Amino acid sequence: MKSQVQVVDMYAIPGASCCGFIFRHINVDIILTCFRTVEPLEYYRRFLKENCRPDGRELGEFRTTTVNIGSISTADGSALVKLGNTTVICGVKAEFAAPPTDAPDKGYIVPNVDLPPLCSSRFRAGPPGEEAQVASQFIADVIENSQIIQKEDLCISPGKLAWVLYCDLICLDYDGNILDACTFALLAALKNVQLPEVTINEETALAQVNLKKKNYLNIRTHPVATSFAVFDDTLLIVDPTGEEERLATGTLTVVMDEESKLCCLHKPGGSGLTGAKLQDCMSRAVTRHKEVKKLMDEVIKSMKPK
Repeated sequence: MKSQVQVVDMYAIPGASCCGFIFRHINVDIILTCFRTVEPLEYYRRFLKENCRPDGRELGEFRTTTVNIGSISTADGSALVKLGNTTVICGVKAEFAAPPTDAPDKGYIVPNVDLPPLCSSRFRAGPPGEEAQVASQFIADVIENSQIIQKEDLCISPGKLAWVLYCDLICLDYDGNILDACTFALLAALKNVQLPEVTINEETALAQVNLKKKNYLNIRTHPVATSFAVFDDTLLIVDPTGEEERLATGTLTVVMDEESKLCCLHKPGGSGLTGAKLQDCMSRAVTRHKEVKKLMDEVIKSMKPK
């Protein structure tokens, strides 16, 4: 139980009246809470000047990241990712469709990010808001630019039949850095997908599905997102919380693959960055990729086949 506010009158203490003043002790937590509420940016600046953050992290320190694969039994592949308090679940559902007419040898990957009211009071029920639409487009760009899966691998019979992978990402708890969490969850879920063997009967032209023989997707690259927040146009912090994103003068997300190639760069306005700062972000993103890839590999190794 938190301590209550205490007011101590020094005149009530024997021998204290000669001091000529009243000493009043107020709970420090209450003062800090009031300061944080009234002047949130100045409150953060006090910490940033000491190269730390209110949650105890250093400026370049990420929150604890956990990955759980196979979280949804009814999906063809799924994963649950926690990045601090931010929690995202990704479910992949595979269906049949005719290949696109302009690319008869390719399949489809259709991502969608949902930010429902249950994850944060900042979101409202109804059609997808701007942030959800931006996140969905970001994930689509990552898929396309990184070639995480070559769409040719999803073609069953050119011009006749292909796989469609519907990747639904739902935020269960929002506390900033949704793009990193969604990218991690997507990668983990795709690595969990197993598709049955499908052949086309030449006589009936119908698809024959062998549920007893399933294969994992061929994951070509492993894109990992690393997000930054900019304070006062110069100071960089990694993995911002929701509050830090609101107070920051700008944000940046860098997506790198295992060969340290830039897959995607997302900067929605805000403060500009010098070339040196941008290079620093990319270097940190390379290091972050190694950490996430190691975590992902450990989870995959411990995963039991379906």
